[in-house]
Amino acid sequence: MTRPKIYLFGDSITEGSFDVGGWGASLANHYCRTADVVLRGYSGYNTRWALKVLDRVFPASHGGNETAPVAAVTVFFGANDASLPDRYSAFQHVPPHEFKENLRSIVSFFKKRWPTSHVLLITPPPIDEDARLRHPYGENPQGLPERTNEAAGEYARACIAVGGECGIPVVDIWTKMQQFPDWRRDYLSDGLHLTQGGNQVVFEELIRKLRDEGLSLESMPVDLPLISDIDRDDPLKAFL
Repeated sequence: MTRPKIYLFGDSITEGSFDVGGWGASLANHYCRTADVVLRGYSGYNTRWALKVLDRVFPASHGGNETAPVAAVTVFFGANDASLPDRYSAFQHVPPHEFKENLRSIVSFFKKRWPTSHVLLITPPPIDEDARLRHPYGENPQGLPERTNEAAGEYARACIAVGGECGIPVVDIWTKMQQFPDWRRDYLSDGLHLTQGGNQVVFEELIRKLRDEGLSLESMPVDLPLISDIDRDDPLKAFL
């Protein structure tokens, strides 16, 4: 069999997802015998920049077809788009209406490139503004957080709306994480990026959506015989 691929496309929260305890690493482990999880994360990127590089990140193969089928693509942007336009990360800001249009274009690109693949959106996470002040990413002469949870919520709702318009699943981690009292401490390492606990939330919610889309381990063929299927008396016949 040719293993299908699952692409992870997003910003730094995707780029770092193969770190120890990361949601991408957990996903690769989960599908270790059934699919290849391929990382395409770009720290600091917003949807405007993502649109500019789509063809370079996902070039059309010869004849227009992937050698291996693409089972799913996750699209995880919004944390940088939601940077406030009057703070030190303003160069990353994308207005909400453009963010929605960019997400639609990204989804359309994948649907045209791989019509049978499942595209899943992931909302930006919530923001701990106090932690953002303690862990700035650059000079902050105003002394104000460059992101707020209110703004992140607006972009999360925009992401959910695009998912509804496109008829595709959305993993709403902005809402899910805030259902727990100590979400700031337990799920965020610097007010934006994820702890191992936060990564686990993303992994569990994403696996639930992938199962709903028919990508459960039980429904996917295994790459080569399992050890339990190999005859102890005649092992080689399993490889005929």
